Amino acid sequence: MKENMLFTPLDCRKIGYDFSIAGKVVILCASSLPENDRSAENQLYFCTGGFGSKPNPSGRAVFVVSLENGEQTRWNRSDIMGIAKPEILTDHARLQLSQIRPAGALDLKSHQPQYSGYCFLPDGRYTSGIWLCSQKEMQEFIEMQMDYQHRIMICDRNDFCVFEMQEGKLLYPTQEMLEAHQKEQEQNGGMEFKL
Repeated sequence: MKENMLFTPLDCRKIGYDFSIAGKVVILCASSLPENDRSAENQLYFCTGGFGSKPNPSGRAVFVVSLENGEQTRWNRSDIMGIAKPEILTDHARLQLSQIRPAGALDLKSHQPQYSGYCFLPDGRYTSGIWLCSQKEMQEFIEMQMDYQHRIMICDRNDFCVFEMQEGKLLYPTQEMLEAHQKEQEQNGGMEFKL
């Protein structure tokens, strides 16, 4: 990314209102930012929800987390240019994204974390793990990261790897192990795990 260059609609994979932006990295219209804050870094956000994040929204509010500084804020759907192409994210933005817990994640003060989620850059750099309190949170973390991260790893409380994916390919458990586990869960009425 060139210095002082702003993101344009060409940097979006989708533009418009007929799709959900919740759980996606979005680009804020530069014109929505104060003039002294107009930079590509300040245009990248992760959308956590809001009535404006839904397809053909009935409301305007979009709740987001800045991938520049981690600050949570609110914008209107009309301020959002579109969903960002994964390749435009800087290493800083990817590492910042890896620190966001899924929307609706349980409060860590009253719930025991069961897993920790890690995301790695191609050169091996990563930040601290994110606590995840359930299989549902683990699945949501994977889903929100998989389009943007080089490598994702989930470890259990004993720091054993229970899931690993690199460049969109499942490394662990193997596909056969995952299918056998899913079949067992379905037979026992447990939760279905989808990728």
